[in-house]
Amino acid sequence: MRIICDAGHPAHIHLFKNALWQLGKNGHRFLITTRDKEVTLELLHRYGMEHVSFGRRYADVLGKAYGMLKFDSKMLSVARRFNADIFISHGSMYAAHAASLLNRPHISTEDTGNMEQIWLYKPFTKAILTSECFDRDLGINQVRYDGYHELAYLHPKYYKPNIDVLNMLGVRAGERYVILRFVSWRASHDLAHYGISAQNKIRAVREFSKYARVLISSETPLENELRKYQMTLKPEFMHDAIYYSSLLYGESGTMASESAVLGTPAIFLDNVGRYYTSEQERKYGLVYNYTESLIDQDRSIEKGVELLKKVDLKEEFSAKRNNMLSDKIDVTAFLGWFIENYPLSHDTMRKNPEYQLRFKER
Repeated sequence: MRIICDAGHPAHIHLFKNALWQLGKNGHRFLITTRDKEVTLELLHRYGMEHVSFGRRYADVLGKAYGMLKFDSKMLSVARRFNADIFISHGSMYAAHAASLLNRPHISTEDTGNMEQIWLYKPFTKAILTSECFDRDLGINQVRYDGYHELAYLHPKYYKPNIDVLNMLGVRAGERYVILRFVSWRASHDLAHYGISAQNKIRAVREFSKYARVLISSETPLENELRKYQMTLKPEFMHDAIYYSSLLYGESGTMASESAVLGTPAIFLDNVGRYYTSEQERKYGLVYNYTESLIDQDRSIEKGVELLKKVDLKEEFSAKRNNMLSDKIDVTAFLGWFIENYPLSHDTMRKNPEYQLRFKER
């Protein structure tokens, strides 16, 4: 089987990499198509994965419309040359459109719920894989599984932390540190967001610095006062940095969930929120969710201070993580099985959703 995986974001590389590597061992060939976004190409080179880049994405509305036509055309051309049998992606309209034109199946994962994107790929997609806690009904082709995307690459079966990251960060033995993550708010679904104010970014650094060293990861240039806290770390070591940190604080839902499945407390600020971070708070106590309002920004900083005052913080959240892991399936094994056995796998899950329990760690 010849598989095209379209990855529009660095997180999508992580989501599919282990399943693709296993499929490769089983004799299947895969090709990753992508755009030049953040560190996506750097990760693909680092992992030695065969890929084709369609260039940079467009930021404004007219640019995005032009980009859809451009990337659709490039995807169709690459897929024909590759002679693809199946397409997989995380909500890629380009993969969906090309698959439909070539009369090939497109399997999508979904965890954001951005309907303006979903409507562009859903009519051309044969199966949409979502978490059990996903809060939207996407119709007859939706397949629910009990897990999170982040478990596909951060489950202890697939991920082992590299303690050398502490030397890379310049962190001394026994020194506690906090990671602050600020995003650019440039995606199409970010138009109504404003994020944490510059004043409160500075305040968070000042308050957290009383209890731990502060490191900042930011998609946009930082205020002069904050530049000395900026991290300089290769992207493939970011998960190790999160694993050994005492707290993740910021605006990224993906990194908040990554933090949760690694057993590090996370504070996430977003006006819309994410269904998975909501479950991670409600059911497991691993994430604290806040809006972007100034009142909630104040509350979130207070919560961060409260957590950092705890002496046994990491031990407490490690136990919470183990509780979560005992509930969830092996997402990588499930993805690999579903792709390799499609369409039989789709029929199986429709008739017997509990079949997924075969992928639960015992």
